[in-house]
Amino acid sequence: MSDDLISVGAPLPRIGKAEALEGRLVRVTWTTGRQEVVDLAPALFSRRVFIPLREDDSLFRALQVDEWGTALEWPGGIDFSALWLSKLPAIEFGNDDFRHAMDELGMTLEGMAAALDISRRQVADYRKAKAIPRSVAFATRYLIGIRRQRAG
Repeated sequence: MSDDLISVGAPLPRIGKAEALEGRLVRVTWTTGRQEVVDLAPALFSRRVFIPLREDDSLFRALQVDEWGTALEWPGGIDFSALWLSKLPAIEFGNDDFRHAMDELGMTLEGMAAALDISRRQVADYRKAKAIPRSVAFATRYLIGIRRQRAG
């Protein structure tokens, strides 16, 4: 029998640290050093097992990272996998992110406006300093996801 290691695919994401914020937001620091704030509310409302976390603020704030960094855990045996957490979009989506997304998509102002069903002026403003609404951020991330899926 051989003791060679076999590696398949990308390594699983590992959580280094996590902190509950207001609402159902969590600041996650990954073992890679990357930090992001994610909103768990949509995921918590998608499964019955999470009902206690939706209804009890003090329980939600009692989150901990499991000993291997593979999940968030709460008292009562409730957990949320790091893999699932890594798939949630970060709350922050700034003007730099918007510009990078346009570059990755190869979009002009007109093309991005048409893809998002907004005006060319709004796209230009989002490229500069105007705050980007959550709906535009989600739609932009969706476009990037589709592009990466087709490319990959």
